[in-house]
Amino acid sequence: MTSAGPKDGIPVATSPHSPRPPVPRGPGPRTVVLALAVLGLAALAAGCTAAPVPRAAAAAPRAAAHQAAAGAGTASPSGSASAPAACNPDASSLAPAGPPAVTPGSYMATIKQRGYLIAGVDQSTYHFGYLNPLNGKTEGFDIDMIHAVAQAIFGNPDAVQYKAISDNDRVSEVAQGKVDIVAHTMTILCSRLKDVDFSSVYFVAHGRVLIPEGSTATNGLADLGGQKVCATSGSDSVKTIEQYPVHPKITVVQPQFWTDCLMLLQQDQVAAISTDDAILYGLQAQDPFTKVVGPELTDEPYGLAISKQHPDFVRFVNAVLAKERSDGAWEASYKHWVNPAGAPPPAAQYLPPGG
Repeated sequence: MTSAGPKDGIPVATSPHSPRPPVPRGPGPRTVVLALAVLGLAALAAGCTAAPVPRAAAAAPRAAAHQAAAGAGTASPSGSASAPAACNPDASSLAPAGPPAVTPGSYMATIKQRGYLIAGVDQSTYHFGYLNPLNGKTEGFDIDMIHAVAQAIFGNPDAVQYKAISDNDRVSEVAQGKVDIVAHTMTILCSRLKDVDFSSVYFVAHGRVLIPEGSTATNGLADLGGQKVCATSGSDSVKTIEQYPVHPKITVVQPQFWTDCLMLLQQDQVAAISTDDAILYGLQAQDPFTKVVGPELTDEPYGLAISKQHPDFVRFVNAVLAKERSDGAWEASYKHWVNPAGAPPPAAQYLPPGG
């Protein structure tokens, strides 16, 4: 499995920070890093060298929502993948029909005739999908996957119209045909497979916790009973926090974007942020006075979401991802955005033929 690594944070404007008594903290106040200032300067760290991150060794309860059942999904008469009560998110996608090719009458041909790919993305998750204020471009690991799809259709990686969407809108945007594809640190879940199809897994993150550097909640959610923890509305992290077996129960604060969570953490309105480590390390890069802690709570296999109306496009995208894995493009993107030490891509798994 692939795990995210941090990039170097960059010091920015600071101001006095008063500790909030209910939050488990060590001695001394934490320096605040203003979220808006960080967002504007975070792109400066894009070329920084990242140190490999040790995997958390402690055991922790895994969220039930991420426990893959033994059975695999099946294919519907239309060719799209379906999600029965028992499914395997890691092997829920349609296999490529061959190398990526824009065939007449295909959805890829429709996109090509339009002249651009419409992609639903995040523009506030540093390293994966963010709007670089220095050049006005949307960049990140997720965005590189979109570039590869556009290259395969048009011969031009930049033939993309980006639509910034929230976590809560990811499924509806693609299911309703408002976008062709979603690349948005999106975990493949059996519940989501009922509404949309996914590509094969292109990245595996792990749920963890981000706390201020002075916090003593180093065991993550286990140390945060009775506290407020932030996760965006529509993210599967909400359920993970709500179901975590600690008493008193944790209160989940649910803003729209992860940068909102960072601001709430800096203002001491929440004790921690809990989500995928891929997202947390991006937030940590924007605020070096935070740290990622605790054991891995969940496995988060990321996929590109596609409408169930276009199974041919699912197979096409999987062919593109297969090429990215084999020709070194995936690893090059990983080294640039996630961890310079590199890592192998997740092995592609698909629904069985006729399944």
